[in-house]
Amino acid sequence: MIKDIRNLTTVILVLISIHTTTAQDYWSKITNRPSVLELESGLSTHKTGALRLKLVKSSQTIAALSPGTDPDFDFTPGNRLAVRDKDSLYHLGDINLRVREPGGEWKTYSTASKRAPVQVLEVSGNILAAADLSNTLPDDIPLSVKRYYKTENGNLVMHFKITNTTGTEVEMGGLGIPMVFNNILEGKSLDEAHAQNVFSDPYIGQDAGYLEVKRLHGNGPDLLVVPGENMPFEAYRPLLDDPTPRSIVFEGFHEWMAHSLAYAENEWKGAKQWNKPTSEILQPGESRDYSLKFILADAIREIPDVLAQQNRPVAVGIPGYVLPLDVRGQLFLRYKEEVDTFTVEPEGALQIEPEGITSEGIRKYAVYGEKWGRTRLTVRYKNGLEQTIHYKIIKPESEVVRDFGHFLMTEQWFDRENDPFRRNPSVISYDYETKKQVAEDSRAWIAGLSDEGGAGSWLGAVMKQLVQPDKEELKKLQRFVDETLWGTIQHSDGPQKYGVKKSVFYYEPEQMPEGTYSKDIDYSTWAAWDKKGADDVGRSYNYPHVAAAYWVMYRLARYHTGLVDNREWDWYLKNAYHTVIAMTEQAPYYAQFGQMEGTVFLRILEDLKRENYTDMAETLEAKMKERTEHWHTLNYPFGSEMPWDSTGQEEVYAWSDYFGFDEKALVTLNAILAYMPVIPHWAYNGNARRYWDFLYGGKLSRVERQIHHYGSGLNAIPVLARYRKKPEDLHLLKVGYGGLLGAISNITRDGFGPAAFHSFPSALKIDGLSGDYGSGFFGYAVNTATYITKDDELGWLSFGGNMTKKEDRITVEPTTGAKNRIYIAPEKMWLTLDAGTFKKVSYDGQTGQVEVILNPKDEFTPVAYLRVEGEKKKLPYKKVRGAYAVKLKNKEVRIAL
Repeated sequence: MIKDIRNLTTVILVLISIHTTTAQDYWSKITNRPSVLELESGLSTHKTGALRLKLVKSSQTIAALSPGTDPDFDFTPGNRLAVRDKDSLYHLGDINLRVREPGGEWKTYSTASKRAPVQVLEVSGNILAAADLSNTLPDDIPLSVKRYYKTENGNLVMHFKITNTTGTEVEMGGLGIPMVFNNILEGKSLDEAHAQNVFSDPYIGQDAGYLEVKRLHGNGPDLLVVPGENMPFEAYRPLLDDPTPRSIVFEGFHEWMAHSLAYAENEWKGAKQWNKPTSEILQPGESRDYSLKFILADAIREIPDVLAQQNRPVAVGIPGYVLPLDVRGQLFLRYKEEVDTFTVEPEGALQIEPEGITSEGIRKYAVYGEKWGRTRLTVRYKNGLEQTIHYKIIKPESEVVRDFGHFLMTEQWFDRENDPFRRNPSVISYDYETKKQVAEDSRAWIAGLSDEGGAGSWLGAVMKQLVQPDKEELKKLQRFVDETLWGTIQHSDGPQKYGVKKSVFYYEPEQMPEGTYSKDIDYSTWAAWDKKGADDVGRSYNYPHVAAAYWVMYRLARYHTGLVDNREWDWYLKNAYHTVIAMTEQAPYYAQFGQMEGTVFLRILEDLKRENYTDMAETLEAKMKERTEHWHTLNYPFGSEMPWDSTGQEEVYAWSDYFGFDEKALVTLNAILAYMPVIPHWAYNGNARRYWDFLYGGKLSRVERQIHHYGSGLNAIPVLARYRKKPEDLHLLKVGYGGLLGAISNITRDGFGPAAFHSFPSALKIDGLSGDYGSGFFGYAVNTATYITKDDELGWLSFGGNMTKKEDRITVEPTTGAKNRIYIAPEKMWLTLDAGTFKKVSYDGQTGQVEVILNPKDEFTPVAYLRVEGEKKKLPYKKVRGAYAVKLKNKEVRIAL
């Protein structure tokens, strides 16, 4: 199976080929440009505490930055220095300025634009190197800029002294230092990328801000960039003018901005910035210092302690920074200085109340959301330092889920009579900006109900039913299954039975009626598949969507009464099974990789076993073990369709853990933790890195870091699964819950689920297309749960529920969308309901006694099916398929565990 490469001509290989060719063309153009760094003059080497620094002698920009414990590793793209030694290519050590004199226009200056050897300055004491940068700046700049590299308390410091050299005041409305680290994956294998490359995650938090630079394999040491003098992390600007080719193998560089007013007034006008844009006015002859520090953390989990040791404020939000309106959150501030004031913008959007101080001096606060939307909390400390913490206030989760389902089943419900592509009825892609369904797109899959970008909407609609079943919505979805999914998207007979097409929309103008295709859409691109291309069943990534739909319908038919009545429950389960098997047989090449939503294959296997479908279970397990044993032979078995990807890890972890390949499961987990940070900012906290899918599933199509693309929800699955095995590791819970709530953070007030949120400061808004969001909601639907834990310093914590404490007894009311899963960390007890919902759970920390209260029955749920992992005693209920069958009543039911 693994060696079958019949499907190498599928779309993604075309994409990679196109991007590779384009990137190579750009690299060739760069290589052929004149070299300006005078590398023949050599490099200077300096030891700075835990770091090793190399500087280009002619420019004094950084040629390499390495940990002393691993001098062969370089955080910067030093291996490309001989290619990137050209004008306008940024290096660590450059500076960008945008300034104006009174009444004048903003002018932009950069040390990278036109290189010339800098004037070396004499050094002494703790200064390692210094230079006047005038030679590499235009003659008309009204400022002088000097740069110093020095050590402070064993740390490397990059220091700029900027002086007004004119007789009038000068306003600096843009000041940025390019953060040029080695995230260029072009030409790298998976092994090479994980060994040699890094990704950077920003905490755009003003004086408390920092940049995490982490190795792809998730093991340290990691680099932290923190503010020195006058260097708040105000904005994070993409350096789109750097000609290093951006593509699926290079996200691009960004710069740390201390002042950004000039950009906010121009390129970013109309976009709501993370922080208030500022400028600085220098009087004639006045100087101002700006600096950044570079420090090492031995491991990702040690970053908060390292920051605290460096006297940086550390914030911890529970359950994170996506805060539902009905949740009582907590905020912990760890800093030597007392808090002076809190400021909330918009005013009244957030309430914060003090709750005391821990034994180690950490200040505790209760936090409540009051108004829907983005909220900035500014903490001003007694010493004048300002920290911004960024929240997204959302509706209660149950309302978010309800609104999402309603929008999908009304605004996105497609039932156009005589649709030539047989897409009716279905839930189709949607353009939120035009408020129209997307029945045509030059990318065939967007309108074609398959691929992530086309299946996303109907997948989201089906997964919503797993969280919050609705009889009327299910009536429509049953029609979708009978009339569109089975027989149109998926072959229902013939030699390709159970095969899933890449798209049911295609471009064949000669074969279709006049007027089928709009003349306003450019169908000349490779993405406008003809019928043969659209009918291809060789893309394995299309199969999990279909399998998930069948699995959800099976669960609803099996564990509820009257919700699903078009077919028997076993038809759905068997179709789910056959879809998975068809993936391995009809799409074998890509089936060797981890699949997005591949978690559902494990859920299907578990249900086959519960139903005693032994033959099917054994066949499915054997197929999955063959794939997993292949992964076991690879160092990093989750490349998916791309040279590097952030989605294959979800399924690789699930099966590696299931079959006992613990080492591979840990490798996979560490890779996830490398690109899912814990940061006091809702947009980046738990945000799985992805930067190319706006090209394939978005309306604003460009290479750009995506905020809570579907990777956040999917990768939260293995992280939280690991936490339930290792509940002493609170970092896992913070990461996983950040991704879990991040998965629903972008849903609008009226229920539209966008592909992702745009991170560029020129946008900072959701994308206009629904795109591939359904895969992210899958992650939420199968993973949403309430967690109760106790931290030695922070005390009792609740994620996904409101907690009250009376002596040693903790009581939590779940606030999740499903209210059907609860994990009690001190007991390693995992409570799940196949049907029914929890109203409350109480736990006695002294005796270990657990009591749950179930909500009353409803029309479709007369029986609750309770599973208890970590139970201490058997309950007095009959077991059905391994779950306790609890007959519900018209009132609450109490169960003592």
